Amino acid sequence: MISTLLVVVIILAIAFDYINGFHDAANSIATVVSTKVLTPFMAVLWAAIFNFAAYFYFTDHKVANTVAKTVIEEYITLEVIFAGLVAAIGWNLFTWYYGVPSSSSHTLIGGFAGSGMAYAFIMGGDPIHAINIDATLKIISFIVLAPVIGMVISVIITLIIINLAKNTKPRVAEKWFKFLQLISSAALSFAHGGNDAQKVMGIILVAMVAGGYVENTEHMPEWIPLTCYAAISAGTMSGGWKIVKTMGTKITKVTPLEGVSAETAGAVTLGITEHFGIPASTTHTITGSIIGVGIVKRVSAVRWGVTISLLWAWVLTIPVSALLGGITLAIIHYLL
Repeated sequence: MISTLLVVVIILAIAFDYINGFHDAANSIATVVSTKVLTPFMAVLWAAIFNFAAYFYFTDHKVANTVAKTVIEEYITLEVIFAGLVAAIGWNLFTWYYGVPSSSSHTLIGGFAGSGMAYAFIMGGDPIHAINIDATLKIISFIVLAPVIGMVISVIITLIIINLAKNTKPRVAEKWFKFLQLISSAALSFAHGGNDAQKVMGIILVAMVAGGYVENTEHMPEWIPLTCYAAISAGTMSGGWKIVKTMGTKITKVTPLEGVSAETAGAVTLGITEHFGIPASTTHTITGSIIGVGIVKRVSAVRWGVTISLLWAWVLTIPVSALLGGITLAIIHYLL
């Protein structure tokens, strides 16, 4: 018989995946909505389709394996996973409510790592030794690297497009860019699905191992990726309009040309991180890409006040989620 706690953990993980979908919907549809290429409803439908399409392509589950190994196996219990998920869901809903595009990826990893460290401390061990340092440092480094890479690629793509289209009539160019934005938005949604669904896959897989229903993290039951891709797609269909407004209008005003550049740069960056199994933040990546297209116009085109406030949310997400995860684990251990 499968344990009740394992069922609860799986349900919470799927719920997080769903929340991740509507929390991060803005990443792939903000620019296509702000440039009026698609209506909000058509945009979320478009994004959801390509979120799920990633299921058929990303079959090596490298990102899922990295997430599953964030906490050392001897410190992983169902209680630890439960506490991490509660912390991640709480922070995700808080930032969504206030329209802050924080990273769902880092929220999940921070909550999981924090609860694992708290468990090690309670058991009399060293909290630092409860986490996989190499994997954690790799994840943390991409808080900085993902947006920077996205920004650089975005600048390059924007300059190339401007030079190629400089002799094209504005009306013709705008028509083409609106068509290309459909493709770039689809590519970003595809990369987002492949990147973010895998993180929850890793959590469910490690829960199955901790519950004794899967031998090790090298064996992924097929229902896990199918369920996770379906959940994130359903979440994307729910929207996330507060964050859409921030991403699509508050950082810099985005034209169809710039939307194509930002989304393509975001998709390329996520493709690179997925190839190396790095659970990078889709939010950080597309924000860096949008900043890149703003810089090409002029540095002052980027609303740096908004951008700096986003950076604070990025820096705080992992430690705050870790703290919440640790507190939740302590409450479970001592009171329940």
